[in-house]
Parts: sequence; C-alpha cells; structure tokens
Amino acid sequence: MSDTIPLSKARRGDRGVIVQVGDHCHHDEHALELERRLLELGFVEGARIELLHEGLVGGDPIAMKVDDMRVALRRREAARLIVRMEAVFATIEAPADAEQVPA
Repeated sequence: MSDTIPLSKARRGDRGVIVQVGDHCHHDEHALELERRLLELGFVEGARIELLHEGLVGGDPIAMKVDDMRVALRRREAARLIVRMEAVFATIEAPADAEQVPA
C-alpha cells in the first residue's frame, strides 16, 4: 500500500515518485512561477525522489535526490510537490556467525 503526501511532509530516508507538480491554479502568478521553476529543476511527474537530509532548525531546507541529481528546497516549496511514497520494509538479518537453531 502506498500513501500520497506533499513532499514537505516527508522525512529523511523516505522515497517515492512525484505524481503532481503544483495545483495547476492558473489565477495565482506566484504559484505558476514556482511550478515552472520546479519543472525546470527536474521535478516532473514520474521522477523518483529520495529525501537525503533535513536542516537542523525546523527541518528546513531539505536536500533530496531527484532521479540522478541532488537538489535542496524549502519545505514551503516542497509542499507544491505531491509524492506517492514507497513502502519501506526493514529486514533484520542474523549475524553471519550466529548459531542456527534447527526448526
């Protein structure tokens, strides 16, 4: 199961795919300009995202990997990007020298 959230809600280590850039509100010039800049930076629908780092004060800015490049954004800018998060399942492996117990 996957969740769709604004990128601004993601935390370090989260991964996902961009499903929407902006809200396509054509009457807000500032929103359109930000959407255009995000697209120029490579934040396009289908791009894979991995959150790499969060700033110390308030978690801002955030640094992420977008496909093969690294970009930093403020959280208020990242809120314009909707991401489908990947489910991450941690696997715990026994140490190589651990004794195996027969079933």
